[in-house]
Formats: sequence, structure tokens, C-alpha cells
Amino acid sequence: MKSPSLALIVIAAVVALLPGCGTAPGMAVFETGSQVELRSYQSRLLPGTDRDAFLRVVIGTMQDLGFVIDKADATLGTVTGTKLAGFEVRMTVTVQPQGRTQFLVRANAQSKHKPNAAAVAIEEPGPYQDFFAALDQALFLAAH
Repeated sequence: MKSPSLALIVIAAVVALLPGCGTAPGMAVFETGSQVELRSYQSRLLPGTDRDAFLRVVIGTMQDLGFVIDKADATLGTVTGTKLAGFEVRMTVTVQPQGRTQFLVRANAQSKHKPNAAAVAIEEPGPYQDFFAALDQALFLAAH
């Protein structure tokens, strides 16, 4: 019967002596299924070549949906707007080039039901579907 090699013993000792190098309780190492699903309706890959023109269409779409534009940054490719509909909704849209003929568009919305309350991420697909349907229509009209 062979004895375990010295390397195996050293590895076992190091693993046993490692301090808790894992993630803190409640922190996920990988996104859960619901987070992947959330990202799927927050993001779209859309055709386009001119980022400034694309951002103008995003701004127009948000305004058509009742958002007041708070901030637009062409360098970062972000647009943030607020909508009051009985409660406050804040949406930030990020536009990033993907190759030469497409943009990755990601919308992130939060709602606040009381003035001093903390904002809560909107995780239902409806507001994102409405935004992307309106954006698709606006892009089609801008192209024709």
C-alpha cells in the first residue's frame, strides 16, 4: 500500500487552512435564473451604425413614453430619464457598439412609490417590453 504523496498532503493542508475565501452570505457567485431572465428582457441587440443618431432616437422614445430626460452622455452612451405616473420611475438606457452595424441596448428601470423611499428595481418584463417595442418602432421610422 502506497502512502499519499507529499504534494497531496501539502495541498490538503493548504485547503484546510484557507480562511473563508468564499462569497459573503447572500452574495451569488453566478447570476440566478431569474437574473439571467431579467437581463434578457432588459437588453436587446439592435441595428445601427451612428451612435449619436441612435441616442437621439432613444431620447425621443423615452420622451414619447412620458419620461423627462435628466441626463444624456454621448461619450458614455447613456440616457437617464424620470417619469411621474402616480409614483416615480427612473430609467437609464445604455447604448454600446457591438461590431460595426449593431448596438447593445440595455434599459434599467427603478421605481419609487414615496418621495423619501428607496428606489426598487423593476423586475417585471412589461415596462422593458413597452420601451423596446416603442424603440423598435422609432428606429424603423427613423430609417424610412
